[in-house]
Amino acid sequence: MGYYPIALELRGRPALVVGGGAVAERKADGLLAAGARVTLVAPKLTRRLAELARAGRVEHVARRYAAGDLDGHALVLVAVGDAAVNRAVAEEARARGVWVNVADAPDRCDFILPSVLRRGELVVAVSTGGASPALARAVRERLETVITGEYAALAALVAEVRRELRHGGTAPDADTWARALDDELRRLVAEGRPGEARRRLLARLGAA
Repeated sequence: MGYYPIALELRGRPALVVGGGAVAERKADGLLAAGARVTLVAPKLTRRLAELARAGRVEHVARRYAAGDLDGHALVLVAVGDAAVNRAVAEEARARGVWVNVADAPDRCDFILPSVLRRGELVVAVSTGGASPALARAVRERLETVITGEYAALAALVAEVRRELRHGGTAPDADTWARALDDELRRLVAEGRPGEARRRLLARLGAA
């Protein structure tokens, strides 16, 4: 199967997770990180999911999946390990035009989930198109040693400078940005010297 990599804007949009186990927990965490409004349909939840429900961060429907549960949802992720439930959700989702992902059942998926590395607003997704999730995870773990914590601060700085320049009517081209985002800039950010990093970035962009 061929997959087209995209980044979905889910902030404030309703997403359904069918299941309440460890896999469902990982899927819910990913949706929450994207700002989605998450509903869980499952008779029981892991301790962490139960805590999220009590805190009001997710909604919990304490029963098995039933027809109609997809109403109003932008997408659904299924993590129950029950072939009959997998089939029922996938068929209803496709009939309603709701995107569906079923864990360990690629033939019932409209999309698959990559292995994700987050550093603030910087998100790196690694996928093998479903061929080997273990390899995708191994590559992501290798990237974690390269794309370290300071990249969150770097991403925030770059976003702030970019907004400022656009507001002032300045738009450096891609090559100029590439030259500006050099090792010295990353070093200044890593050393906790944001003022110097900002001045260097603006100078390298020709906007000092």
